[in-house]
Amino acid sequence: MTTRLYLASLFLVAAQCLVVADLRAQSAFPGGWVGRWKGTLEWYQGVNKREPVQMELHVLPADSADHYSWRLIYGEGQKDNRPYLLKPFDKSKGHWLIDEKNSIVLDQFFIGGRFFGSFTVGGNTITNSYWLSGDSLVVEFYNIQEKPIAVTGGRDSTVPKVKSYGVRSYQRAVLRRQ
Repeated sequence: MTTRLYLASLFLVAAQCLVVADLRAQSAFPGGWVGRWKGTLEWYQGVNKREPVQMELHVLPADSADHYSWRLIYGEGQKDNRPYLLKPFDKSKGHWLIDEKNSIVLDQFFIGGRFFGSFTVGGNTITNSYWLSGDSLVVEFYNIQEKPIAVTGGRDSTVPKVKSYGVRSYQRAVLRRQ
């Protein structure tokens, strides 16, 4: 009986250590995310599944303190190569910036172990999310119509107006450090 209890206790301690190590890696953003990540981006447009695309994310230290290259690559042979710069805006609030180096700067937020952002361009709102899961980095993009498809509620002062938006596409990649 004591051997079983000992093994069970040992298992629980090991499991706790793994959870703590995973949380530390996630909270060590962006330092714990440094590397060249690669995988396949699955893409759904409406009910149709589009052709998968190879995706890479390179997070590497840049020349300035707390600045990192944030390079997104889509397709074979760096077909669509987007060399951005990740830099802090207000680290105490988890507020970061992705500088596209063409006058476009996107606000991103590290909250609860995930890196989120949302921006609108060309009538579409793009919401993105990145997070570590075990030895993988998971990436999701949602493309949401900027203009509401319906406005409901608001019959009286006790019921607010609610706007609904069309979701045009969903993309997901599970990347592995190379």
